[in-house]
Amino acid sequence: MKKITIFLMVAFLVLGTVGCGSNKPPAGMKNGDNGTAVSNNTTMKVDEIKKRGELIVGISGDFPPFESHKMVGGKDTIVGFDVDFAQAIADKLGVKLRFTETSFNGLVPMLQSDKVDVIISGMSSSKDRAKSVDFSDIYYSNKSILLVKKSSKITSIDDVKGKTIAAQLGSMQETAVKNTDANVKQVNLVTDAVMELANSKVDGALVDEVVAKKFTSNNKDLKAVYISEMSDNGSGTAAAVKKGNKDLVKFINGVLKDLKDNVKYKKMEDKWFGA
Repeated sequence: MKKITIFLMVAFLVLGTVGCGSNKPPAGMKNGDNGTAVSNNTTMKVDEIKKRGELIVGISGDFPPFESHKMVGGKDTIVGFDVDFAQAIADKLGVKLRFTETSFNGLVPMLQSDKVDVIISGMSSSKDRAKSVDFSDIYYSNKSILLVKKSSKITSIDDVKGKTIAAQLGSMQETAVKNTDANVKQVNLVTDAVMELANSKVDGALVDEVVAKKFTSNNKDLKAVYISEMSDNGSGTAAAVKKGNKDLVKFINGVLKDLKDNVKYKKMEDKWFGA
């Protein structure tokens, strides 16, 4: 009986020791507030994407020629410069490409909630945005252009005083309009801004230069006006990733460099921004 008692006491001590040891999280993990093990974000994002076998890209499909919807083989498809750039990144990773579409203003929240890996959607790399996301190198430099009706007398910054200018919510163009004496009309889609102008509900629509080029070529009732005070935002278009995903930024920069070191980038430019 004594031997049995001693055996049970030893077993209890051993189990107790093991139990205490099991409270320690595995390597690369830390204890959450609820006592469960949670990731401390040391896992490399590139490795995570490769393991998943899919690159998930956040996009707003209303921004031609960067991205827009087109019927391809009878199927509604997102096409554009950003799409080709995203495909180049996915190809280099050796994974499939999947787009998750939302309004431009919803892209950063979607990235921060881990619903996408990266935003590639004609996003300007402003200092203000850089507080919330990490940006890749600039992959396209651009300016903003004011679209107006052919009959419009707007030619300078003084002419927009008191006028109503449409701009996409959350965009650099929205900020630019707010910094003038014009009234800004916020819209969710760039196409909505142009439609507001076409229907004479606003006096102008501030959009990216290449976007303005596409709309003026398709609508002879519109013209483009360059106003420096509204056009030079001091930034360029870049891919955005969640804060801390430095390995993904480095990878994207590498893909961009490879594209620019050969004819692929020039071909993409000619395809989407050429005459």
